[in-house]
Amino acid sequence: MGTSRAPDNRTGPRHGPEPSRRADPEIKALLEAVRAPGATHRGPASLLLRGLGALYAVGFLILARQGPALFGSRGLLPADAYLDRVAGALGPGWPSWSRLPTLFWMDCSDAALVGLAWAGVAGGLAMVAGVAHSALLAALWALYLSFVHVGQDWYGYGWETLLLEVGFLSIFLGPLTRLRLTGPPPVPVIWLLRWTTFRLWFGAGLIKIRGGDCWHELTCLQFHFETQPNPNPLSWWLHQAPAELLMAGVAWNHFIELIVPFAVLTPWRRARAAAGALLISFQLMIILSGNLAFLNHLTIVLTLCCFDDRRPAARAERRPLHLMVLALLVGLVVWRSVGPVGNMLSSEQVMNTSYDPLHLVNTYGAFGSVGEQRREVVIQGTSSREQPRWLDYELPCKPGDVSRRPCVITPYHYRLDWQIWFVPLGRLESHLWLVHLVARLLDGDPLIAGLLAYDPFGETPPQAIRVAMYRYRFAPQGSPDWWEREYEGELIRPLTRDDPQLTAILEQRGWRAAATSPPAP
Repeated sequence: MGTSRAPDNRTGPRHGPEPSRRADPEIKALLEAVRAPGATHRGPASLLLRGLGALYAVGFLILARQGPALFGSRGLLPADAYLDRVAGALGPGWPSWSRLPTLFWMDCSDAALVGLAWAGVAGGLAMVAGVAHSALLAALWALYLSFVHVGQDWYGYGWETLLLEVGFLSIFLGPLTRLRLTGPPPVPVIWLLRWTTFRLWFGAGLIKIRGGDCWHELTCLQFHFETQPNPNPLSWWLHQAPAELLMAGVAWNHFIELIVPFAVLTPWRRARAAAGALLISFQLMIILSGNLAFLNHLTIVLTLCCFDDRRPAARAERRPLHLMVLALLVGLVVWRSVGPVGNMLSSEQVMNTSYDPLHLVNTYGAFGSVGEQRREVVIQGTSSREQPRWLDYELPCKPGDVSRRPCVITPYHYRLDWQIWFVPLGRLESHLWLVHLVARLLDGDPLIAGLLAYDPFGETPPQAIRVAMYRYRFAPQGSPDWWEREYEGELIRPLTRDDPQLTAILEQRGWRAAATSPPAP
């Protein structure tokens, strides 16, 4: 709600050469960030809002394309059944609304899920075009929050809560009386965004120091590029780098995450700008090294709050009501920061945790431990029960066929590919959606087939499906393949559609109605 009666101050004194008149004004302002003695934040704030809109558009596009298969009425974890369980446990009405605030309490139909997702895409693109009205920002935040609360396993990651936290604060950057940001944004909101930036980076650094031994021994990058959820082609090349270079990379990571973030909170413009440049360059390196959804892009967008533009600062004349709202916002963030700060200071620090249903102030962290071996579950089917010949289903980005080049997809994100990476790391009971996936593939359900890159059985479902476990390694230099793999056994034994244990699991979870066709004869 960044309303202001101050002039735009376009005619203020400039320092240094006049930039090209053809340059985008927000980009021009950001490039001038470190050279003025006093400044406003309109240029970087406008870029931040445009970048946030782009990531909202990506996030809602993922929901529109994958949401029905993941948590629609016939999805792997149906949202309507989930809401029924929540209401049964907490009670209908306010008790459930307050613990799980989502618009889908009113209508959780597939039409509502898809329609609102496409509305979110449109809203995000409007932000990219420069529309920054607080009402639009509030609507997008509330809409994405609604999806996160019904997304269940698919939406339990740090980039969701970070998008919501940044999205909430950005509501107070946008104007209430015009569509675009034309005046100086509220400085308190800029500092709250810097506080979020600090917690994001410093929390990530602390979780590593308190995590696996490889972070202390500087050896994590000797495994990370191979074992991360969705490597890209450059991951293979980085994995081949000399051990000394990879150890230096870990040391640089510690410097960036544990030392540089403190400069974000300093009153010195040049220090903040230098920190912002280092943090953004580091995120660009991570983007090049793997597919981590839109987390790194969102971090870059957030880190723009470290900069200001070159115009001398104009004193914004805020209305008393606006000043009161800003004071309440600061008080709210300070109050809700108690939990995240306590978590950062704790020797038992946890990653990516929310402390309230609105995800206003959260704690973050990534790769607190790095595995040294990559195990993959591979779903395989056969057309013959008596003499099985197992054929692999392929997902779009998850390693499968050893000759297939790793994908480049970020900031878009394949939710099933990401989630299935966690299955070998825990107990199968925590991933029963995988059993449901097997049942739906046995049904030949085209909705679920849309999540796949390759279905070896086409329109004729297999007779049986098993889930095998393989050890994957990057292929050595000179190999025609990208991967090598070694069979380790079955995670789920061969199942047929009429298997009584499969039927019992589906009935227990309320998934029986999800079948769209009888088993193939």
